Amino acid sequence: MYFESRAQAGQLLAEQLIDKYRYENCAVVALSDGGVLVGEEIAAQLHCILTMLVTEGIEVPGESTMFGAVSQGGNFTYNNEFSTGEIEEYTSEFHGYLDDQRRQAFSRINRLLGDGGIITSDMLRERVVILVSDGLADGAMISVAIDFLKPIRISKLVVVSPLATIPVVDQLHVSADEVHILDVKENFMGVDHYYEDNAIPSHEEVIAKINENILNWQ
Repeated sequence: MYFESRAQAGQLLAEQLIDKYRYENCAVVALSDGGVLVGEEIAAQLHCILTMLVTEGIEVPGESTMFGAVSQGGNFTYNNEFSTGEIEEYTSEFHGYLDDQRRQAFSRINRLLGDGGIITSDMLRERVVILVSDGLADGAMISVAIDFLKPIRISKLVVVSPLATIPVVDQLHVSADEVHILDVKENFMGVDHYYEDNAIPSHEEVIAKINENILNWQ
């Protein structure tokens, strides 16, 4: 399945959600800049807040594999597709590198967010949280998001994405209350491959857009 743009994919997902959640107390939480473009359409249809959990992924050196991610809260969460043995092996082999990457990632997040950040527990408490991605190649970002949400008393966790791999969908059926995926891929070619229009605003522009949206709800 291919999409004209992330906005079009967001419109298709919104159609699946609007009847059930139009009048619920929801918060759309994007997991990436591209996820914001998907989430904008959903938030517009549900008339709810749109925000983003800022994360920085860390890849295994020399591999296009996500080892884990750092959240804006400073927590590092391992990609739960790895076994305990694999995590121990990577941690032992790349200990200094991973520690350095974690510090750099958290520093970049802090510089980007400035004062206070763009998401708080109060924004999400007692709400239906709709986590939105533009494509889930692995479970790293979902793992860090769920770790971030654990101490927050939310009403329900709904995960939506135009695309996801089979292992991610298996993970979501365990960790989420509800899942909406438009196309499940056995051989994932990379997120951009499935969109004709891959124009995405800069990270700074996305953060500014999110902050403006939040101000409109305060």
